[in-house]
Amino acid sequence: MKATMSSREEPVKAPVWASGGEGGGLMGRWNNIRTFFTEVRNEMRRVTWPSRKEVYATTFVVLMTAIFFGVYLYGIDLALSAAINWLFRVTGVA
Repeated sequence: MKATMSSREEPVKAPVWASGGEGGGLMGRWNNIRTFFTEVRNEMRRVTWPSRKEVYATTFVVLMTAIFFGVYLYGIDLALSAAINWLFRVTGVA
């Protein structure tokens, strides 16, 4: 038994970039460029764009995460810097 695919699931063949001979030359390239932009337009229609609310929410999460890790790494840097300075003072290197 052979499974059938719907028209949406059928794979689309990539355009063949003509380099000469039949279909080549300027007209072949123009057709390839036109095919490319037609396929881009078709793919862009399938994109699910986020709502403004979703964009604001994810932007807020990214900013809060960046601020949290910035403060966290700054604290670790201060602690390690103090520990190394203490070690240098104790050993008489500094």
